[in-house]
Amino acid sequence: MLYHVTGTLCHREPGMAVIDCGGVGYKLTVSDYTAAAIDAEKEAGKESNPKIRLFTHMVVREDSIELFGFFTSAELSAFKMLTSVSSVGPKVAMSLLSTMSPENLALAICTENTKQLSKAPGIGAKTAARIVLELKDKISRNTSGLNMPESLPSIDTQGAHRGKLTEAQDALSVLGYDRTEIAAALRGIDIASLELEEIIRTALKKFVKD
Repeated sequence: MLYHVTGTLCHREPGMAVIDCGGVGYKLTVSDYTAAAIDAEKEAGKESNPKIRLFTHMVVREDSIELFGFFTSAELSAFKMLTSVSSVGPKVAMSLLSTMSPENLALAICTENTKQLSKAPGIGAKTAARIVLELKDKISRNTSGLNMPESLPSIDTQGAHRGKLTEAQDALSVLGYDRTEIAAALRGIDIASLELEEIIRTALKKFVKD
């Protein structure tokens, strides 16, 4: 229904921001990640009420309607992916997104780092394991047949470099990018010499630049 809202930040408190759009104030539940990004915008522009755009997702229940706001489309994609997991609702998803950035969340899922996921408040070992199980299966299907970037160095298909490339592809898929975008972003990155997290961060910088 609503893809994003753009307007003046008129109020913010922990876990919440209000955006004034043409005289209508939209109350949005936000993660610590988005809240920090909003505060950075305020500091950079030295304005108490800067103009802000937040991507949105509406959750409708029998007794309430709640609007969630995200500073980036990657965070919105991560939220949708998390809430597709059985027994993982918006509260759990926001807890995870308040603990780690979207790219670090994707990295934890793709490397099956349940210990990292369990650091988020309210996330137990069973929930973390379920998130890894369900999401890794989904993104494996989504990235099957992903074309190799043409300019990547020759990679031994039985070596560790191939594994890093696959995990980087999977992590970027979690954030909502399609296989053509991922292939383009990975083109030219030195897979052999960089750590997995740095490969993902370098690719994300290309998305932001575009």
